[in-house]
Amino acid sequence: MNKFKYYFVLLLAGLAIVSCNKKDDDEVVVVPLRDYAVQYKADNDSIEKYLKTNYITVTENYDVTIAKIPAGGTQTSIWDQQEYPLRIRPVSSRGVDYKVYYLSFREGVGERPCNFDEITVSYTGTFLDNKQFDSSYGVERNFNLDIYVTAPIIDGWPEIMPQFRVGTRNATGTDGSFTYDGYGAGVMFLPSGLAYYGNPPAGIPQYAPLVFSFKLLALKRSDLEYNASTQTKVGDGVPSYLEDLNGDGYLYDPRDTARYPTLSDDKIEDTDKDGIPDFLDFDDDGDGYTTRFELTKPTDQIGWGTLDGTSFYFGIRNYYPWDPMTDDTNTPNVDETEPRGIPRRPTGKLKDENATESIDNPRSFVPEDYTAPGRLRIHLDKTYPYQKK
Repeated sequence: MNKFKYYFVLLLAGLAIVSCNKKDDDEVVVVPLRDYAVQYKADNDSIEKYLKTNYITVTENYDVTIAKIPAGGTQTSIWDQQEYPLRIRPVSSRGVDYKVYYLSFREGVGERPCNFDEITVSYTGTFLDNKQFDSSYGVERNFNLDIYVTAPIIDGWPEIMPQFRVGTRNATGTDGSFTYDGYGAGVMFLPSGLAYYGNPPAGIPQYAPLVFSFKLLALKRSDLEYNASTQTKVGDGVPSYLEDLNGDGYLYDPRDTARYPTLSDDKIEDTDKDGIPDFLDFDDDGDGYTTRFELTKPTDQIGWGTLDGTSFYFGIRNYYPWDPMTDDTNTPNVDETEPRGIPRRPTGKLKDENATESIDNPRSFVPEDYTAPGRLRIHLDKTYPYQKK
């Protein structure tokens, strides 16, 4: 994200710190938003009371009904039931350490989204009185987890969805429709500070904790680097989830000090320490060469070519994938095989074994440079490309 887009987001956040009530026809009274920490304490008390006074019914297809335990009822509360034990996701936001309760009915069988991917879900949203305020009615809907483009902003979804996996998609009939198997399914119980807080859409009260039951069906990976001159998202060639270097499924922008005033170092994935996290940085290692440039294959290494005097298939992409790829059997007319992933700095023989390694005396690449597990890929290695003398 470039600085202009970032400042625009901060402006919107600034505008969101107040709400307006009309005192009469001519005067508007500005009402400051409530303190986040104070509101969270009230929300958490309400959510825990809800969990202790309501019970849950889950069908074999993971459709969910939540209802209040009636007076004298023998149903086991959500809090006490053990079939789907309550889980907690710690979330730090706006100076508050939240604990977000959620249930996992099934984790899912596919890939996990990261917190900036786009997902396909079916869902239902209710208040703590179990009244429904939104639903996809069993139909899949697309949802962008990027908190900087989703409006109104709701921070809870991108914190919970990476705890689940998507399912597998199956074509049905001749109309192009699909069904899904093995999808992740659960319920999240969001305090208002991770929901709509003081600026909700129509039909939702201010400061309302929200409950979402959901099925995580599919995902689309994001590549978020933003070009200011063209006002477009162009990416750097590395999907955002692969720029999650610690592999926990979460990416954070340390420049967003309003939302993340105390972001710990282990949550900041910024290879060159320039203040821009890798998933928003066009030059991840700060060596003066863009990441996309460093991922670009040599022009003679696209499609069929020659390697060490032998015919060799380099793959059809113009850019190296993160790791080698196998052919997709669902597309029989295209061979997606990519035998090489993003390489590390070359480790083969020097051009002149009697001279020092340099831009004029480089090492050659060997097969392991493209495939070795744990290798430091060149777009994250400031020592490559070779620096000029």
